Amino acid sequence: MFNTIEIDRSNLTIMGVKFSDLKTLESTANALGSNMFEGFKPTPKGIEIIRDYVTGKISLTELVAFAKQKAYV
Repeated sequence: MFNTIEIDRSNLTIMGVKFSDLKTLESTANALGSNMFEGFKPTPKGIEIIRDYVTGKISLTELVAFAKQKAYV
């Protein structure tokens, strides 16, 4: 089944989550699309976590910890 998410390139948001630039938004959107193909169902919180990892705000160790805690739900 194909699911869509709201991506607003003019306002730099994915599902309402704000991005600082178009490059980061597109990188995150591509990663989300690949994961959604495998069954991942993104939430705004999950997108925030991925954005923070992509921008270096959180480390890989923190990303893994969030995943284990299912903090993205």
